[in-house]
Amino acid sequence: MTARRKILFLQRRPPHGTIYALEGLEAVLIFCSYEQEISLLFLDDAVYSLKKGQDTSELGTKNFSSSYRVLFDYGVERVCVDEKSLNLRGLTKEDLIIDVEVVTDQEIINLMNDQDIILPF
Repeated sequence: MTARRKILFLQRRPPHGTIYALEGLEAVLIFCSYEQEISLLFLDDAVYSLKKGQDTSELGTKNFSSSYRVLFDYGVERVCVDEKSLNLRGLTKEDLIIDVEVVTDQEIINLMNDQDIILPF
């Protein structure tokens, strides 16, 4: 049996205006089917992807934020959000649609150092 690899998906882009956030989410869900150790980290404007109450009707795009609720069902082991990114955007853990682990700079460094692969989106 092949050893499980530790894969970190790094989300940095806002949820709307580009395809990066949606493509990143889809990649995470696809990789889950390969039974690897998957973690997801939201930095910078990517924290808006998890914000409750998103309304995309004026953008003419589908609101895919509710899809993040299935991450743990698919086998994602950790979902982390950068503490500074939340604070700079006036958000708290309670503003997010799923339960996340809020992490500090040092915890992010430790998380990244512990990975076999880091995939940025």
